[in-house]
Amino acid sequence: MQVGWSIGEQDTVIDALDRAVAKYPDKTVLDFSGEKYTYRELDIITNKFAHSLSEFGITAGNTVVSMLDNNIDAIVTWIAANKLGAVSVPLNTALRGGFLRHQITDSGGGLMICEADYVPRILAISNELPELKTVLVRGEAQDKSAKGLKIENLDEFRGQDETPFEKKPKPGDLAALIYTSGTTGPSKGCMLSYNYMCNLARQQLSAAPISHDDVMWTPLPIFHLNALSTGFISTILMGATISYSPRFSVSGFWPSIEASKATAISILGAMGNLLANAEDNAAMLRCKGQVHTVRGNPFSEDMKNTWKTRFGAKQVGSNGYGLTEAAVVTTIAAGEYTAPGSSGKISPQFDVRIVDDEDVEVPTGKSGEIVIRPLQPNIMFQGYWKRPEATLKIMRNMWLHSGDIGRFDENGFFYFVDRKKDYLRRRGENISSFELEQTFLEHAAIENVAIHAVPSEIIEDDVKLTAILKPSATIEEKELCKWAIERVPYYAVPRYIEFRKEFPTNPQGRVLKYQLREEGVTEATWDMEKSDLKLTKR
Repeated sequence: MQVGWSIGEQDTVIDALDRAVAKYPDKTVLDFSGEKYTYRELDIITNKFAHSLSEFGITAGNTVVSMLDNNIDAIVTWIAANKLGAVSVPLNTALRGGFLRHQITDSGGGLMICEADYVPRILAISNELPELKTVLVRGEAQDKSAKGLKIENLDEFRGQDETPFEKKPKPGDLAALIYTSGTTGPSKGCMLSYNYMCNLARQQLSAAPISHDDVMWTPLPIFHLNALSTGFISTILMGATISYSPRFSVSGFWPSIEASKATAISILGAMGNLLANAEDNAAMLRCKGQVHTVRGNPFSEDMKNTWKTRFGAKQVGSNGYGLTEAAVVTTIAAGEYTAPGSSGKISPQFDVRIVDDEDVEVPTGKSGEIVIRPLQPNIMFQGYWKRPEATLKIMRNMWLHSGDIGRFDENGFFYFVDRKKDYLRRRGENISSFELEQTFLEHAAIENVAIHAVPSEIIEDDVKLTAILKPSATIEEKELCKWAIERVPYYAVPRYIEFRKEFPTNPQGRVLKYQLREEGVTEATWDMEKSDLKLTKR
């Protein structure tokens, strides 16, 4: 394992964009389904909007909250905020109710930019958002009535002043808050520096390179680090082009690849599996060999081979392990051998160990908790926003404790074993069991609930709700599921529901979720996918 401190490369997205504008001013940087922008145009648009934001009182250190789909304004809002030294807070567009309220209030933002479709969600909780003063709406909001909250049309505030900003943020400055899943409490804002985000992009370029001539395509949402850092920032570092799709579709995938002329793609492993098993179509046959690099995790060895033989890709899967707090800490450079099933070797920028519950390092081959510390400045998170106690807890003994379990083999290859934390991952999204349980406890018929994972037929978890009803209360599983659809993000709606009389508990009365996970889908479990209830992404 590498030890020793070095300065490493230090950068910001603003400096990277400036370099690209100077070198490739008329090259297309962004393509939104045919709506294209050059590097120079993006620079001008973001300058204008940054000056407009400053007129709202946004200055260095202020948070700017956004809730936007994959479109030009999602990128412009982020870059414009950063040009002022402000902190970008992109929220998951599926948030609603308590999930949405918590992240808006926690971030402390007084200004928010969002899609017209999401305004009703904000109005529904507006009396619980004391610091939010103004919402700039992309599109036409049908209802603008909210006491103490100004709802304005974004088009009226795009700005006119193109003057560049002389003062630039530094690599170690706070650039963004990215909210975690909140596995043991409410979701927490990870404070990420400019260099953290640029370093993550550089890591991806090492694992899955692209060049100036490439077009990167992704359907992943711009509120995710994947689409932000490994997508946009890695693109501008190379002076390439990135094409964002509004959503993922198996049937529309190859036509979109053909239209965008994409040569590299960034997807989730579950998407790769669906595409690998889909039937041939004309666009797919015409595009064979066009896409040389497929970024994403997790990819099984069989799936990698399918992408190479069936679609002509050369580099498939990223083979890395990381978490929002520490970026990618194990990886493998493109073209280097990696052991089947492993997530590569330790990144030279990090020190990674496997320890027991007393923080004693375990022998090679034995599983334990993954702990991490940086070997360069500004490559790990700066802590949890407004939560110093939570930051100190995860940094016990000056090591970041991942809460995950892994092991190393005798050749230094890393293997992820299991999740120590009680969280779930479904459809590419981390889900807070705490927040989901709090939502279901609001139902009049529910006495107690436990949200936990059960294995999925695809790759990631499916969500199960095990509940205890109040005395004399009655409700059908389908009715409870329909109630949930209106209150939680689509990806968090439980597929499985089971009513019980009691939970398995420890002597302190805590629910033994590991036992519920082991029991899985019992004979008494209702399955939404076997009902006539259909869940749609929204």
